[in-house]
Amino acid sequence: MGAFFTTLLIAVSLSMDAFSLSLAYGMQQMTKKDKILLSVIVGIYHFFMPLIGLNIGSAILKYIIIDISILVCIIFSLIGLEMIVSSIKEKEDKILISLIGFIIFGFSVSIDSFTMGIGLNMINNNYLEVTSIFAIASATFTYLGLLLGNKLNLKYGKYSTILGGSLLIILGIYYLVK
Repeated sequence: MGAFFTTLLIAVSLSMDAFSLSLAYGMQQMTKKDKILLSVIVGIYHFFMPLIGLNIGSAILKYIIIDISILVCIIFSLIGLEMIVSSIKEKEDKILISLIGFIIFGFSVSIDSFTMGIGLNMINNNYLEVTSIFAIASATFTYLGLLLGNKLNLKYGKYSTILGGSLLIILGIYYLVK
């Protein structure tokens, strides 16, 4: 029971990035299908990234050229800038609401799961159980964030999109300086 509860707490904490960024993402006008697809992609990343971290993470971290914090800052800032520019232009062809945008989003919110995977064997040796819990929690929190973000967008319009983009840039800078 202790290992399961610990795993659940870690899964919720790992899902908070996905939830908070989904709020900003949800301010884009997304279809229900897109919300489900993005949530599933995030869940898949949170399933596999800890396993990758467990198997090869420590070796990769020795040879990585760029600091992960810088990479996260760049990704979040680019997504945030795109949100701000698209809301000002009021263009409908947004890269954020595309498969490529979803894949980038999923990767950016699952980097912490990768690093968690490096110490996964200290949490619980049942890797399938752990990563399944991570995947379900992150997909659920992503979907809830998208729904709440959409409600904010309906109420506050393009200002909420500008706010969401600004928050992503701030979060990117936070990752850089923390």
